[in-house]
Amino acid sequence: MRLGIHGACVAIGFILVGSAVGAVAGEPSAWQDNFTIRLEALALIETLNADLLSHDSATLTLDRWCAAHHLASPARIVAERVHGVEKAPTEAQRRLLAVGPTEPIRYRRVRLACGTHILSVADNWYVPARLTPKMNHALDTTDIAFGRAVLALHFRRRTLSAMLLWSPLPEGWEMGTPLPKAEDGTLPIPRDLFEHRAVLTLPDGTPFSEVVETYTSDVLAFAQPPAGPLAQARPKVANSGTR
Repeated sequence: MRLGIHGACVAIGFILVGSAVGAVAGEPSAWQDNFTIRLEALALIETLNADLLSHDSATLTLDRWCAAHHLASPARIVAERVHGVEKAPTEAQRRLLAVGPTEPIRYRRVRLACGTHILSVADNWYVPARLTPKMNHALDTTDIAFGRAVLALHFRRRTLSAMLLWSPLPEGWEMGTPLPKAEDGTLPIPRDLFEHRAVLTLPDGTPFSEVVETYTSDVLAFAQPPAGPLAQARPKVANSGTR
């Protein structure tokens, strides 16, 4: 099910992040499947989503997420370049990047990892003529994350789309739509959670890169949040009838 990005749970998410920080590093046990855990998972996804949307560098944002949730030590995002994959730019992408039909556009796919956890997979199209020779050399010969390679450009990020690919709670849950039935009592979390599409621009507004990022279930690769104030019975929908 594809749902538009929602912001209703972001505030709750900031509370939950604090309780999740104490999770022990390593392979976490599976999360339970109940209403409270699904609500907490949604709040955490929305919290990360809001953090990413409010900063220009996804790499640096994931650095902070990795450290806050003890996903690895040292907690630093490392890019793993995927070789043997090519995606030619479309005419729409050339218009977006304001280049002609023959001007070179290069393509890279990288996985952004925190330790053993792949937090996102990024497809990136960029205009090499708008980067420095040093930046192009690093992008051509190393696995460096694109955001780190071009940091000196002081670039800006403009989000084109943001989409949830999975919601822990079904549409209409607040009106009493039942939760999916759990097969074994654990929360089934799919690999892909949400997707961002953005264009990176120079300080003067010149576009130089388009990126499509898919964020994975490994962003939740820590122990489920401990029981807290949210571990209450599921709120009931008020009876709308007259009294």
